[in-house]
Amino acid sequence: DFELNLFDVQTASLGGLHSEFVHSARLDNLASCFLSLRGLIDHVKGGGVQDDEDISMIAMFDHEEVGSSSATGAGSPIIGEAVKRINHALGAGADSPILYDRAIQRSLVLSVDQAHAVHPNYASKHEKNHGPVMNGGMVIKRNANQRYATNGVTGLIIRQLAKNAGLPPIQEFVVRNDCGCGSTIGPVISTATGMRAIDMGCPQLSMHSIRETMGVKDLTHGLALFKAFFSDFSTIDSKIEE
Repeated sequence: DFELNLFDVQTASLGGLHSEFVHSARLDNLASCFLSLRGLIDHVKGGGVQDDEDISMIAMFDHEEVGSSSATGAGSPIIGEAVKRINHALGAGADSPILYDRAIQRSLVLSVDQAHAVHPNYASKHEKNHGPVMNGGMVIKRNANQRYATNGVTGLIIRQLAKNAGLPPIQEFVVRNDCGCGSTIGPVISTATGMRAIDMGCPQLSMHSIRETMGVKDLTHGLALFKAFFSDFSTIDSKIEE
């Protein structure tokens, strides 16, 4: 069997009066993949891993746009099995399941997918006071029906990370109650493993179009937040528990 897929092969470009926007194909979600990978590389090169008491890792899944229910999607046992194997390799939890349970409870999953920025022609689609703008900083996604995994504690952790890193205040994305809402891998992983999770991302326009648009500054904001997460998460998390 063969499949034929057509896609944009143009390289990314800058646009806007001051070149403040990035125009590219597949920003959703290659932007987050790049930022998380770059953040982890910088964390390692900066010597952060040597002082880590935690395991810093990233995971990139297939099939998020079609439900994540596949052998290589977020709905698979990959994350849970990875934690078990890491515990076993470190000699923690091989003979004590309770240590595995504690590792799950102390973990936090950043489900970082692009977020819908306010479109000037469709501003009414957003809640009035919860409309993120491009170049305005990272976005936390919330939904009362648990379409996103964010809760009060995980939202607080990310806000504090951003504050400590000197980043702009985190923006909020909330779909109007009378509008449908998509979902992400955050609730999928949290349900399957029991890990805490938060849904967030960089704001953009034209999501799922052949050519998407996001802010240049938000790439910088996203990278800084990932680096802050890798280096400072455990410190902030322990203070919340106290």
